[in-house]
Amino acid sequence: MKLIESKTYVNLAKAYAGECMARTRYKFIAYGAKKEGYKSIANLIEKIIYQEFNHARMLYTFIETADDGTIDNIDICAGYPYRQKWDLLDNLKFAAEDEAIEAEEVYPEYAKVAREEGFDDIAGLFENIIGTEEYHKRIFTELYTQMKNGTLYKKDKPVTWRCGDCGYEYTGEEAFDQCPLCQAKQGAVELLLVGV
Repeated sequence: MKLIESKTYVNLAKAYAGECMARTRYKFIAYGAKKEGYKSIANLIEKIIYQEFNHARMLYTFIETADDGTIDNIDICAGYPYRQKWDLLDNLKFAAEDEAIEAEEVYPEYAKVAREEGFDDIAGLFENIIGTEEYHKRIFTELYTQMKNGTLYKKDKPVTWRCGDCGYEYTGEEAFDQCPLCQAKQGAVELLLVGV
């Protein structure tokens, strides 16, 4: 079977569109986090944005191999979430849920179809993306949980807090409100995420 005639080809296009949309939704979240003073959250999400870009790049690379000429259009019909608003806490929860759907439903199905159609390399790509989406889900879940519970900058026991701007370190149960060295606000303190 030729890739361009397969269901895997359409799934590649759906996945590519999904990764591009996730990257843009997360850019909105990072923008909102920065605007609210959560520089470290924004920086962490920027890393995820770059990872989503690379997922899209790899998917696109396979799409390009489907035809020797130019691919003018791929008609796809798929559902994509549009739940994010300008509430950081809600957006972190939505992002975790969206990543779970990709990791637990979408990509396992795409990998199965690709393998059934004889595209083992593409099935492998989908399977590799699953692990990363699972990791993204854990990050967004942990950020959501800590923000909701008020433990983003407060812990039960002393920990080492580091300013993301200058590297100043302090050990205590709560992060400093303002860095004593460079005067950065608390949002620049590097985050401590458990189980991620």
